[in-house]
Amino acid sequence: MAVTALARSPRAQLRAARKRDPRQRRSVVLTIVMALFVLYSVVPLLWLIINATKSQPDLYSTFGLWFGKDFTLFQNIVDTLTYRDGIFVKWFGNTLLYVVVGAGGATLLATVAGYGLAKFTFPGKRAVFAVILGAIAVPGTALAVPTFLMFSQVGLTNTPWAIILPSLISPFGLYLIWTYTIDAVPTELLEAARMDGSGEFRTFFTISLRLLAPGVVTVLLFAIVATWNNYFLPLIMLSDPTWYPLTVGLSQWSAQATGVAAQPIYNLVITGSLITIIPIVAVFLLLQRYWQSGLAAGSVKQ
Repeated sequence: MAVTALARSPRAQLRAARKRDPRQRRSVVLTIVMALFVLYSVVPLLWLIINATKSQPDLYSTFGLWFGKDFTLFQNIVDTLTYRDGIFVKWFGNTLLYVVVGAGGATLLATVAGYGLAKFTFPGKRAVFAVILGAIAVPGTALAVPTFLMFSQVGLTNTPWAIILPSLISPFGLYLIWTYTIDAVPTELLEAARMDGSGEFRTFFTISLRLLAPGVVTVLLFAIVATWNNYFLPLIMLSDPTWYPLTVGLSQWSAQATGVAAQPIYNLVITGSLITIIPIVAVFLLLQRYWQSGLAAGSVKQ
């Protein structure tokens, strides 16, 4: 028996060890599950990219996951940007406005408020914490109708402020910054800065903000994605198409392309959807770089 075991080749011994190791079997199952998740995420994007290169007739006569007879990507882009006097460009500009002002303002307010709640003590702090947790538990769609009624009474519906003002409030972002600040910004460092004569605002912008960079980037990314993909609030707040964001505008195009009196613009809907996701992908890749560098900052000490 011993001689037989010694006579085995190293490859056979490795296979036998793998059969006996349950962790190897679990890793294979995990690999299969992750591969299915990757396919579930990549296939819709692949379908969108391929079909954006097709003409209107090819969309209905060719296989969805393969290219058509004519490569019309550039023509589709031109038609999308110029359709109805360039209304898509207007929607794109509106979305950028809502994201820059709304998501940027939400990140700034969440950072300042979360930092203050984490590093300063005041009466009623626990009540504020409970209110924030309650606000996180309430879904945004449940507040859309009350927000519409409130904005209609003050005459702000059908204006950009109807989208920007609600976007400035991010309870989850505030909670994230609050909890992140507790460990990321040492209290001793703040006390040392105060002893050196640094004011609170100077300490925040020169010291604390750098330590909070990973958390701020995370909140900014969440706010950008939420504002860019916001659909229900603009749908009930806006009736003028010139103030539509991309989500509502493309939804209107899709309804026109698939309704009873369908218009031949389904290729524009697909191309517009592809153009819409490009900025989100670019922003994610850009912020990911700063996110990773911020997480690694200070990990190596001299």
